[in-house]
Amino acid sequence: MAKNKSIEEKIEDLFKKQLDSYQVKYYTKTETINTDIDEALRNAPSKSGGSGNNYPDIKVLIETKTMRRIPVMIETKGTNGHFIKFDKEGNIELVTEFTNDTKTHKKGDKNYSAIEKYAVNGAVHYANAILHHSAAYDECIAIGINGYEKADGTIETEIGVYYISKDNFLFPKKVSDYTDLSFLEKKHMDGFIEKLDALDLTPEEIEKKTKEIETELDTKLKYVNQVMQDTLQINVNYRVNLVSGMIMAGLGVEDEMEPLDPHELKGSLGKKDHDGYRIVNKIESFLDKKNLPDDKKEMIVSTLKSVFVYDTLWRPVNGESKLKSIYALIYKEILPIFRTSYHLDFSGKLFNVLNDWISVPDGDKNDVVFTPRYVTDLMARLAKVNMDSYVWDYAAGSAGFLVSAMKLMLNDAKKRIKSPSDLSVKETKIKLEQLLGIEKLSDIYMLAVLNMILMGDGSSNILHKDSLKEYSGKYEQGEKKDEDFPANVFLLNPPYSADGKGFVFVEKALSRMKSGRAVILIQENAGSGSGLPYTKNILKNNTLVASIHMSDIFCGKAGVQTAIYVFDVGIPHDRKQLVKFVDFSHDGYTRQNRKKSSQETNLKNTDHALERYDEVVNLILYGKSYLHYFSEDDYFEDVITLEGNDWTFKQHQKIDMIPTNEDFQNVIKQYLSWKLSMIIRGDSKHED
Repeated sequence: MAKNKSIEEKIEDLFKKQLDSYQVKYYTKTETINTDIDEALRNAPSKSGGSGNNYPDIKVLIETKTMRRIPVMIETKGTNGHFIKFDKEGNIELVTEFTNDTKTHKKGDKNYSAIEKYAVNGAVHYANAILHHSAAYDECIAIGINGYEKADGTIETEIGVYYISKDNFLFPKKVSDYTDLSFLEKKHMDGFIEKLDALDLTPEEIEKKTKEIETELDTKLKYVNQVMQDTLQINVNYRVNLVSGMIMAGLGVEDEMEPLDPHELKGSLGKKDHDGYRIVNKIESFLDKKNLPDDKKEMIVSTLKSVFVYDTLWRPVNGESKLKSIYALIYKEILPIFRTSYHLDFSGKLFNVLNDWISVPDGDKNDVVFTPRYVTDLMARLAKVNMDSYVWDYAAGSAGFLVSAMKLMLNDAKKRIKSPSDLSVKETKIKLEQLLGIEKLSDIYMLAVLNMILMGDGSSNILHKDSLKEYSGKYEQGEKKDEDFPANVFLLNPPYSADGKGFVFVEKALSRMKSGRAVILIQENAGSGSGLPYTKNILKNNTLVASIHMSDIFCGKAGVQTAIYVFDVGIPHDRKQLVKFVDFSHDGYTRQNRKKSSQETNLKNTDHALERYDEVVNLILYGKSYLHYFSEDDYFEDVITLEGNDWTFKQHQKIDMIPTNEDFQNVIKQYLSWKLSMIIRGDSKHED
């Protein structure tokens, strides 16, 4: 037999016969399982990178006893060495529409060789196509099969079985080692499903995948925004609402409402039938399904109508409106990401991307810079958020703090509640009753609502108000309307232009809390006198637990030195109370602020960043015994006065000014070295 001659057809036939023997229904390349799967395979980029269709060699749709339907994509190869290819980090090498691969065949082309050539890589590509482009499926199985003829004429086969799900961020997880496809047989199905359900991602895998998705989101948003600016010339004040509204219209509601298809935007001139009204109708239907209070729904729709209906973006030019052009872009570039990453603080990233391109009116005054996700996560952990927390934010921005808190609350509930029905009740309670945010600026308020809707709808208590002048401290919607919100966690990054550098918000919120914890990210000098009189007043009823000197987390976006101040609420500060001081200026990340660069380029983990963030949490919650990456110069404990003006790390840093014997010896060495060099050079002016 010719060396490396492919026997792919023989391998494909061999495993089709296996499936026949196990009585497993399968579909060939051109056969249809159902319209949804066909459409997904058709709409995704092809295996070679073009716009053609995707044709898995074999397709299966398994169905469990509980009517759980999982597509199975099988790709076969017939050459030794064409089984699987890993990247340098040990992951299956893939190129999807979410990955900007720098390895190219030629300028501008993506490298699709891995998914074309290798069985497992190709199968995972097909699985991703279904999960990215189908609303019906949240999980898929990818099976890569390779076979080749050995020197003695026998055939060697190898099988790779991987599970990909939206819950696991589309991270391919190997199920087990198999020598045949009998695990798909009905009698073995229960055991196979149990293995799938046990495939949880490690924290490291979750963080890695999250970073990848955020990088892709960052890149896609910049591209969409640039098209709106350069090609479509969309008014800068419209862009946030345009993108927010289009995402609502394009998400749909599972089992109830189809997402808006770009083909439905036909460029009609009818007053109630043009593209703008079609989008708004979808938005209204979307909000109806979310059971929002009527007044909130009306406010959102009214705000969005000013862009979609009352402007002229709906008017067609050469048969296509600008709204359709933008929506087609959103539909292709942005919406697929949402079907895989509902937990992300999308809207904060959206606004920061847009803010890179436009000048926000009164930007300095409004302090429109959003806290990075890794910092909001840190602060929620420092606040000891759990499933019974009631969390509020008096300057919610895009609701990034509430997103981080909700994640912790839901995860804690999943760990502690074993009854599925009880867990469902608790999850609903968390989203509808245990989170509250207030945002004054209308555009940013829209982002906060969208963000919480995407998290599974915790938007019911996102209020469009001035928290200092208009908010009463009560629920303002739902069954608990007019009852006090029983907050026991306060998370905040206030506008630093407000009184006391923003501490006016802290004093107001803490005065309405009986107990719990507050974690504040604020301009650091607010703790050294600039936050008076609020800082002094706060100590009368609250205890400063920790002061954390932060790194340049707003690199290029806000030129201020920040600190995190942690408080125990409802306990007056005792003069003898030791406060924990941490120098977190070296947090393990290297930052730069290149507008055209991806997040991956602008934020790099160069020195154990994840471990350092974990260590800070442990130091604040549990103490000095957790020192590892940081030294005793970076962490110490000290008392403060009750004056509210000595909270910063540097005010308590001990610098040893007494020279040691080693210092003396070093000076003598330097002097003798200098003296010798003068003698060698013959410089008599320096002789004694």
